[in-house]
Amino acid sequence: MKLDIKQIEEIARLARLELNEKEKKMYAEQLSVVLDYVEMLNEVNTDGVEETCQVTGLEDVVRSDKVEECPPDVEEKIIGNFPEKLGNLLKVRAVFSEET
Repeated sequence: MKLDIKQIEEIARLARLELNEKEKKMYAEQLSVVLDYVEMLNEVNTDGVEETCQVTGLEDVVRSDKVEECPPDVEEKIIGNFPEKLGNLLKVRAVFSEET
């Protein structure tokens, strides 16, 4: 699949990348080669091949969260040393907003 400069400009816009003309030409060539390879892979007969999501045999090692009580004097020290708080709640910077 041959990508033209207009398509590269649209991809760059979506990715919020500013590309010069040399980069646009380079990426058009490189991405075209990648897409040609993917098209070639699409021609491979995979009938009867079982889906594989991972092949290492590794499993998640995630544990369940466990709440542990904190002695009141330790809790008071922690809360007392925190710069911004509201009662027993500690105020931290926003993670999912534009605020800093």
